[in-house]
Amino acid sequence: MAGREDNTREKKQFFLLFLAWAAAVLATAGSLYLSEVMHFQPCSLCWFQRIFMYPLALLLGIAYARSDTGIAAYALPLAAIGGGFSLYHTVLQKLPHDSALAACGPVSCQGDYLNWFGFITIPMLALAAFAIIGASLLRLRKLDK
Repeated sequence: MAGREDNTREKKQFFLLFLAWAAAVLATAGSLYLSEVMHFQPCSLCWFQRIFMYPLALLLGIAYARSDTGIAAYALPLAAIGGGFSLYHTVLQKLPHDSALAACGPVSCQGDYLNWFGFITIPMLALAAFAIIGASLLRLRKLDK
């Protein structure tokens, strides 16, 4: 009976690692597509989000291939900080504010290249990816204990 529980836990851990890795890869591929294919220029805050997302795609991929659940301790800070930048960027775009706050480089951080359904923006998609990664890693840590 204990063997069955261990097998189920390992399957859950493997799935959570895959989910976190898939979210990071999709976000990385999406950001590269938007900038390199669609020629959308990333603002400064977008670059900071990329700085925290791109390593996650690599690190979580290696952890998934090696079934290394210990990656959560190292990847969670990256997801949390990147998610913080995404949240700030989303708030900057969506709430009424002084436009001088959004002048964060040659490209305005208020720029809204993508606006699906009237409210889904690029930083909001990045925030969703960081949230999926963070939730998966938190659950992974809980299962690991």
